[in-house]
Amino acid sequence: MDFILAGFIEAIRLLFSGDGQTWSAVGATLKASSGSMAASLTLGVPLGFMLGYFQFPAKRQLRLLVDTALALPTVFIGLVVYAFISNRGPLGEMGLLFTLTGIAIGQTILALPVVIALSATAVESMDRHLRTLLISLGASRRQLLFSSLWEVRYGVLAAGLTAYGRVMTEVGISMMVGGNIKWHTRTITTAIALETGKGMFSTGIALGLVLIAIAFGVNVCLSFLRSK
Repeated sequence: MDFILAGFIEAIRLLFSGDGQTWSAVGATLKASSGSMAASLTLGVPLGFMLGYFQFPAKRQLRLLVDTALALPTVFIGLVVYAFISNRGPLGEMGLLFTLTGIAIGQTILALPVVIALSATAVESMDRHLRTLLISLGASRRQLLFSSLWEVRYGVLAAGLTAYGRVMTEVGISMMVGGNIKWHTRTITTAIALETGKGMFSTGIALGLVLIAIAFGVNVCLSFLRSK
């Protein structure tokens, strides 16, 4: 047990001393996850709203497809993205392989079904009499749209936080698409796997503590929103 305690002590020292290798992984993680969440929210919230609000043919089949995508393994998404952006892939000339942008693309694919599905669920749980009430009050289509979005704002925020939690903790996409390049594409999760395998237990714990702190913050926000 002594090496575990020593690892925690060294981890605290690494975090508060501003260790470059440790905080480089944290920075890469935040950059990739922020880009992926911006893209997934921009696309996912409108798509989720339409999926939950409107009735159209094949809606049930489309919802089943979105729900199925929630369980996609991260290594499978990484494999698909790798195939498209590698030198032999259709997007190989864009130079996205082993970059944070490439990781963000994969993480967007991972987060998008979560945002769509949970946003659609929030819209479906909205009071159905709201639309009738707004129309009777003379609301325009624009006012109807924004009023409905405001009504489900907590559900949409919860969808975003849930997707962010999954993006932050994934390892398959970052490893396969990013290549785990030191000072460049090494994220928290890939650094934990690598450093622990090398016997650098303290570095793994330090990064794990950062990851736990972020996950705790996300869950606190999610619990607060659910209470609303």
